[in-house]
Amino acid sequence: MPKAFFLKPFFFLYRIFFRKLRGFSKSVSSNSHATSLSSSQSKNQKSFGSFHSQRSNLTNQTLIVFDVEGALLKASCLFNYFMLVAFEAGGFVRALVLFLLWPIIFLVGDKLGLKIMVMVCFFGVKKDSFRVGTAVLPKFFLEDVGLEAFEVLQRGAKKIAVSKLPQVMIESFLKDYLEIDMVVGKELKVFGGYFLGIMEEEENRNIVSPLLEELELGGHDSMAFDTIGISASNKFRYHQLFSYCKEVYLVADSDKRSWKNLPRDRYPKKLVFHDGRLALTPTPLETLAILMWAPLGIAVAIFRIIVGISLPYDVSFPLLGFSGLQLTVGAPKLRKQTPPMDKPRGVLYVCNHRTLLDPLYLCFALKKNLHAVTYSLSKMSEILSPIKTVRLTRNRHQDGKMIEKLLNQGDVVVCPEGTTCREPYLLRFSPLFSEISDEIIPIAITTHVSMFHGTTAGGLKCLDPLFFTMNPSPIYTIQLLEKVSGLSTCRDGDRSSFDVANYVQGEIGKALGFESTKLTRRDKYLILAGNEGISSKCTI
Repeated sequence: MPKAFFLKPFFFLYRIFFRKLRGFSKSVSSNSHATSLSSSQSKNQKSFGSFHSQRSNLTNQTLIVFDVEGALLKASCLFNYFMLVAFEAGGFVRALVLFLLWPIIFLVGDKLGLKIMVMVCFFGVKKDSFRVGTAVLPKFFLEDVGLEAFEVLQRGAKKIAVSKLPQVMIESFLKDYLEIDMVVGKELKVFGGYFLGIMEEEENRNIVSPLLEELELGGHDSMAFDTIGISASNKFRYHQLFSYCKEVYLVADSDKRSWKNLPRDRYPKKLVFHDGRLALTPTPLETLAILMWAPLGIAVAIFRIIVGISLPYDVSFPLLGFSGLQLTVGAPKLRKQTPPMDKPRGVLYVCNHRTLLDPLYLCFALKKNLHAVTYSLSKMSEILSPIKTVRLTRNRHQDGKMIEKLLNQGDVVVCPEGTTCREPYLLRFSPLFSEISDEIIPIAITTHVSMFHGTTAGGLKCLDPLFFTMNPSPIYTIQLLEKVSGLSTCRDGDRSSFDVANYVQGEIGKALGFESTKLTRRDKYLILAGNEGISSKCTI
């Protein structure tokens, strides 16, 4: 009896492998049979490679129906995107469960594997609070778009995307960033405001029915549009919309392997904001690396935080460098000498905002304490901060007086963007700093992380320093730029405070190679968190 008990797992695995092998042999024979049988029925099937070379022939009356996974994205594995959903929407435990189930997901095949991933990632997730599809996934989807497929889609007058992924995962990416007219994905069942982790068998009739009516105008041969389809080889028949296409172009695996990634400057809409903690695409191998590093990373992060807040700069700086933290400081050759220490007022350092640790790293670079002025800081970060931090009230008159008081006590650092930005863009600079001090030194800051982002819009900000210091070797680069006169030029009427703020923004942008924008903190939080940046999560 014990022997039979131990043999059961082996018989179970044998049945799975045998069934998969038998199904594969059947699919090969059926595909070859279907190819010969459908030669007369599928004369409208053509190679995508030949179509891409003739894409200029598309007219302004061309409607393109395309398969998202098979004809737009380069990666054939969907595990990466579901791992992002599991980690960002469900947490570490849910991500661990999904990773442990990966071998089973791989063995059972695409259809059943997709159902398992949907169940693990979405079961029990509140529908109204799910923002991974709008705040996290678009960045990773855009990085996986094939340039050749994108160029074809750009030539179409109207584009309809068909996907086997849940609608909440792909709709924002396709509509907001690639300007796709219609998205047909899978709807998720909801009970009591929570996802059940099960996809609806039938697609949303409110979306599909109008499309079918539009395509059926005049019948198959005289439709309002010249409708063409693009899909993966021999997989386009899974959706009825492709039956209305006059021609269907099939994308082979060899086509995808030769595709280039869509460059950032070709994005129809700029990706300025994105959220989430993971900084890398969580493939199965990368996920394994994250899970193995996490326990050690937490210990390293705690060590770094304790060293940073408790030891003098001359002692802590070498220790932090030994632990993997890298800090590079640069200054212009023509920069004027620092004013004498007996000056009546302090210097105002104005920097772009990358993480909550910007003021602290500037202190490390200058090897002296500064007063930090912030728009929002968690209670935990405020308690642990080794330097004095003061919150702005968003009342212009009160904030101006408060900064002047701090300048009378010493040097002050302020981030006029009001919030962090991960991408190579600068948000609008508030002009308040230019009306307060005549000694303004712009500071250009950039960071690099390999595993975790040290910022969040929809998560707990008190964990921002922990996640940043959990990276194996995070990098901070600080550049001190030429001093700018603010208060005197504004009083003399030579330049307005807005001109000074825009000039400082421009100088920092030039030093970093970043693009200046007019976007604000409010814009960021409306896009990523659905609020104006004053939720309770920002001040925990």
